[in-house]
Amino acid sequence: MFPAKKIMTTDVVTVDEHTPVYAAIRLLVEHNITGLPVIDGEHHLVGIISEKDLLGALYNSRIRESTVGAMMTREVTTFREDSDLIDICEAMIAGNFRRVPIVNKGKLVGLVSRRDIIKFILHLRQED
Repeated sequence: MFPAKKIMTTDVVTVDEHTPVYAAIRLLVEHNITGLPVIDGEHHLVGIISEKDLLGALYNSRIRESTVGAMMTREVTTFREDSDLIDICEAMIAGNFRRVPIVNKGKLVGLVSRRDIIKFILHLRQED
């Protein structure tokens, strides 16, 4: 078993529901990432805003002066730090996710991306 905490990113760029959409877009571009966890003042995960969410809003001209809370995905699949990477990988494939938040008692503690898993698999392969 390989737990999520072994490869998760802990220095996660986040936003809150009141973040203006264009500020979120700027963070995605500046950090070369495809999504941002949305947290409340106590670091509880309340949603996620992805490039897909933002692209749909841009395409439909729904952005204007909107905030992240108006277009984020609220139903987010999460995992715990001790969750097996195989379970995470299966969920990513089935749900077509690029990343999954890792939580502890509802609070965001990290993120595992497709790229993190691919790097880990490559690292294991090189050890053989």
